[in-house]
Amino acid sequence: MFSRDIGIDLGTANVLIYVKGKGVILNEPSVVAMDRRTSQVIAVGEDARNMIGRTPENIIAVRPLKEGVIADFDVTEIMLKYFIERIKVKGFMNKPRILICCPTNVTSVEQKAIREAAEKSGGKKVYLEEEPKVAAIGTGMDIYQPTGNMVIDIGGGTTDVAVLSMGDIVTSETIKVAGDVFDDNILQYVKKHYKMLIGERTAENIKMEIGTVYKGGRKDEMDIRGRDMVSGLPRVISIHSDEIELAMRESVHMIVTSAKRVLEKTPPELSADIIDRGIILTGGGALLHGIEKLLAEELKVPVFIAEDPMNSVANGTGIMLESLSRRAR
Repeated sequence: MFSRDIGIDLGTANVLIYVKGKGVILNEPSVVAMDRRTSQVIAVGEDARNMIGRTPENIIAVRPLKEGVIADFDVTEIMLKYFIERIKVKGFMNKPRILICCPTNVTSVEQKAIREAAEKSGGKKVYLEEEPKVAAIGTGMDIYQPTGNMVIDIGGGTTDVAVLSMGDIVTSETIKVAGDVFDDNILQYVKKHYKMLIGERTAENIKMEIGTVYKGGRKDEMDIRGRDMVSGLPRVISIHSDEIELAMRESVHMIVTSAKRVLEKTPPELSADIIDRGIILTGGGALLHGIEKLLAEELKVPVFIAEDPMNSVANGTGIMLESLSRRAR
């Protein structure tokens, strides 16, 4: 059996794996459940995510990636090894080549940690690529021409904003404001205004089901359950879309400001191209209700959501793996 090349979108919230010739065959949460006393791994991925906030004290659900980089090297290695073994890509005699993505602002130390984790989890040769570049390729942008392309990749831990031309990043910025911060905004809002505690899962469900970032863009309501901070008893409240917009407003404004800063640093000729071609949104955050409308209004440039925003980076690794193979030949 021959090994297959694989592309990994190592996200703070999810790990996606692209297998050459098969496409994206794994999409699992970046979570590992462990026994605190014995350090034994109990579950990885979706099974581990389901345990968040629902386990006895000795079992902890660890998210080994924080803000786009490895926070716990050993747990990241365990998680990657588990996923790579599950997709059965390793050959009898040889290991797969791995192309893995990282945010634009990672340090050389952080890059080394990502590379080592991939090598130790079963990679023969590991290639690192910057996330916005791979995301742009995954959306079908031709970044190798002398024209300006702009991409905003809103993930779980970071938002990458980049302008690309001639196959490389011209200007970029990475900020640690993304899906996880939005969830925390909602959690803190409910705590402050309703004196009620809710979990991460509930906050994420609120964001997806009734959340909007465009004022007045949605008029939905949702009943949520949590623990009353005064009585300590379970309680149900009703929350409205307008409240979620208010809760996330400050964080969303930071993404808008970051995009403005990148546009301000962009050469005029490339800026003209971006006005013609627009900005592409990728990552899970691209699915936030009203985000493209808000950005288009604030940046005065057309904004479009990628066809498959969640898989843009993973699909981009697949395209880049093909070009690696051609070069190798």
